Amino acid sequence: MADAEQQITQDIIAARHPFLEAWQMFRQNHAAMTALVVLSLIVLGAIFGPMLYPIDPFEMVWAPFSPPGVDGFILGTDYLGRDLLAAIIHGARVSILIGLSAAFVSVFIGVSIGAVAGFYRGWVEEVLMRITEFFQVLPTLLFSMVIVALFGSSLMMITFSIGVVSWTAVARITRSEYLRIRELEYVMASRASGSTDAKLIFKVILPNALPPIIVQAALMVGSAILFEAGLSFLGLTDPNVVSWGQVIGSNRQYILDASYTVTIPGIAIFVTVLCISLVGDGLNDALNPKLRQR
Repeated sequence: MADAEQQITQDIIAARHPFLEAWQMFRQNHAAMTALVVLSLIVLGAIFGPMLYPIDPFEMVWAPFSPPGVDGFILGTDYLGRDLLAAIIHGARVSILIGLSAAFVSVFIGVSIGAVAGFYRGWVEEVLMRITEFFQVLPTLLFSMVIVALFGSSLMMITFSIGVVSWTAVARITRSEYLRIRELEYVMASRASGSTDAKLIFKVILPNALPPIIVQAALMVGSAILFEAGLSFLGLTDPNVVSWGQVIGSNRQYILDASYTVTIPGIAIFVTVLCISLVGDGLNDALNPKLRQR
């Protein structure tokens, strides 16, 4: 009896708070919850790790290519005798920061273009969607390389170069949501009451268009981390900034002699991106009303 009453109470609360209902759905996804826990530990390690393990990742602390576990170095040393664990910990900060920042840039551009296109339609939609298609067919890696070559390989420019080539999916998702929501009764009533276009776009429609945008943004964080790793592997990032991709790129020529110097940061990238993908899938299942009804 008590369990039934508790369930009824939870259902009432969920009905009043859609995001609470989504959280309850998300918690039932064991894979997504496990990924969220692991991802939280990675983020906490990136934030507090350098304080708990205060070793400079650029400092030569021991003989080159000391294997993991030898001489007190948990992950060993690289080709210059630098502590690989210190590089992984400090690199986590940069890689996650780039992933989050690049995703923010992509979402900002994509939502702006998609919202305007979906709201105004007509020639405005036509022009903006043709621009979106143009960026969609561009070779993203080549375009990003051109940006880095022209404007430098600073952390800010790397982030911008990733974000500016990755917004097209967000724009299409946002446009489709705006096309659907703009025809709903509450939007038409708000328009009839004299609401400005800016209020309709940002205060009336956008909050209800957020769920698929949030899911796409989560997935884009992982894509941005992989993208940065690719640029680092090609030697296009700042060698004075440690990231997981930079660790792989600087040790790639020694993969046969000391494979751990490449596989360990590779595993860090793999686990992080996998967790982000699982969390994104869990968010999609929780926030998608069609899937919630199943």
